[in-house]
Amino acid sequence: MSDKKLAGLWIDTQKAVVVKNHDAQNAFKFFLCSPVKAVIQHGNSSENAGNNAEQTNKVKFFKEVEHLLTNSEEVLITGPGTIQEELKHYLHDTAQFKDLKITLETSQQMSDEQVLETVKSHFNA
Repeated sequence: MSDKKLAGLWIDTQKAVVVKNHDAQNAFKFFLCSPVKAVIQHGNSSENAGNNAEQTNKVKFFKEVEHLLTNSEEVLITGPGTIQEELKHYLHDTAQFKDLKITLETSQQMSDEQVLETVKSHFNA
């Protein structure tokens, strides 16, 4: 296994399951991080207020995911819909991640264990 700092995640609009092979300093074996849950906005006074709240919550959600990806050199992002592309654009618009190598895949719901196995096999770990 390489000593590159690798990470992968499965994400949908409600949660992200992050797997990585490094902590702040060291690269070792892949492990699951605590899932990141998105805040879902309910009952807004107007469509505009609801949309603003949704965007604010999405950025907050992406920031929490971003925090777990700090120091990663390569990332696999998988999940349903277009949220992976949104996260990729968000990361590439962030100075710290603008040169990050990101691979996108589409997949349906996975258990945490399946995410771990998918990321390990993607990086041949």
